[in-house]
Amino acid sequence: MEADYVIVGAGSAGCAMAYRLSAAGKSVLVIEHGGSDAGPFIQMPGALSYPMNMKRYDWGYRTEPEPHLGGRRLACPRGKVIGGSSSINGMVYVRGHACDYDHWRDQGADGWGFADVLPYFKRMENWHDGGHGGDPSWRGSDGPLHVSRGSMANPLTRAFVQAGGQAGYELTDDYNGEKQEGFGPFEMTVWKGQRWSAANAYLKPALKRSNCDLVRGLVQKVVIEEGRATGVEAIVRRRREVIRARSEVILAASSINSPKLLMLSGIGPAAHLAEHGIDVVADRPGVGANLQDHLELYIQMAASQPVSLYKYWNLFGKAWVGAQWLFRKQGPGASNQFESCGFIRSRAGVEYPDIQFHFLPIAVRYDGQAAAEGHGFQAHVGPMRSESRGSVTLRSADPADDPVIRFNYMSHDSDWRDFRTCIRLTREIFAQDAFKPFAKHEIQPGADVQSDDELDGFIREHVESAYHPCGTCRMGRRDDPRAVVDSEARVIGVERLRVADSSVFPRITNGNLNAPSILVGEKVSDHVLGQAPLPPDNAPPWMHPDWQTAQR
Repeated sequence: MEADYVIVGAGSAGCAMAYRLSAAGKSVLVIEHGGSDAGPFIQMPGALSYPMNMKRYDWGYRTEPEPHLGGRRLACPRGKVIGGSSSINGMVYVRGHACDYDHWRDQGADGWGFADVLPYFKRMENWHDGGHGGDPSWRGSDGPLHVSRGSMANPLTRAFVQAGGQAGYELTDDYNGEKQEGFGPFEMTVWKGQRWSAANAYLKPALKRSNCDLVRGLVQKVVIEEGRATGVEAIVRRRREVIRARSEVILAASSINSPKLLMLSGIGPAAHLAEHGIDVVADRPGVGANLQDHLELYIQMAASQPVSLYKYWNLFGKAWVGAQWLFRKQGPGASNQFESCGFIRSRAGVEYPDIQFHFLPIAVRYDGQAAAEGHGFQAHVGPMRSESRGSVTLRSADPADDPVIRFNYMSHDSDWRDFRTCIRLTREIFAQDAFKPFAKHEIQPGADVQSDDELDGFIREHVESAYHPCGTCRMGRRDDPRAVVDSEARVIGVERLRVADSSVFPRITNGNLNAPSILVGEKVSDHVLGQAPLPPDNAPPWMHPDWQTAQR
């Protein structure tokens, strides 16, 4: 088995690259350990709590005991299926803020400023505003990735946006356009009632071409001969095989598995590799370092009227929702139910939003457990730019062993301050007039949890990952000892090897990471092909005129 390009991982970035490289006439082999994405658990947006809790679709990773969270081990789901995490995620579509990418550029990711990436966001999108406004000049209209909006039919969903405005915050009709800051409609990768994963958008069309193939196998390491990657070693149908790359090997295996594969291949911190008896090919201390994530809390309210989605939270209700979706791709199952959101700044002097809200018109956990109190609603809230950094390291030299994942969550005082602020600002929004007809009482944290110490106790016990790991193969300049890849995603110190997924992010972006991960696949494919990048788009983003002196 051989091809011009061997892509490891059929996730968000890997699918985009398979599509672009095969469209350019290159032969592509995509290797994916997971299997098919067929069936309602993945394809039905409303069923999103199922696939990320199923061993069949998820690698099932857990963190080591987190020292600042009382030794809790947190779930770290990663998609093990075609489409990768875009097939098991919440389908929320957030580009990130313009300043995020300018920060990447300023940290050494040359050519990745917002003006450079905006044309690629436009190229990948097929945007449908659903009658909720927005400026088409900021959006793409003929890309493979359908981006749509929910109907906002639930009164709670609309109340959240109204309450944000009543609390004195900005409103925005398109947070993925000129103006991220404010409250408004959420966007999702859903099309005609179906999850529009990277597999549906990119991989399946690519596989219809004669020059693109998918191999189901588990990659053990990159084969490196005389300082250049020549292929990968993989277990395919229980046999060890070497799959050859005539041009390049591209790792797109996630921010957890890409650094693991680099280290198993001899690329990483030399002392750590020696510890596990692995010969050092390139001493890159940044491999597996710089691990970042978003944490969030669910602030839950009981509802005084039966208006939430709880009415479907029984056998008959779920059967009705399922039937509506199966036969007509309509009804509550055709939406991820994250239909309104907010991006705000935590305090004066913060230049652009550093808090994100996902609003949900039911009180429920990601694992599908509904609140015992029945009808309710909740906001997922968390800071966007934590200073905490963790690492992915090897447990052993055996590729079958899970890596050691340490996020080092909440290791800075600023993390605790920011989360207390998140809780207090959310309570203020839920206290606005728009929620007066619906709000009964606070389920969690609960009205008696008020002091800093009480809030810290709640945070320590209840904070959860938003499942946005990134940063473990950081992009930077070639003379930066902490960089793993250069600004064209080439691994520094090895030829013909690239990494292209969320592990290359120098710093985590604002919001959910699926859109920026696909962006990486889109932009890196042009670098791989040696094409000139798309011309920069210098459209200036909206910045709050009083950000230096006002929080809202």
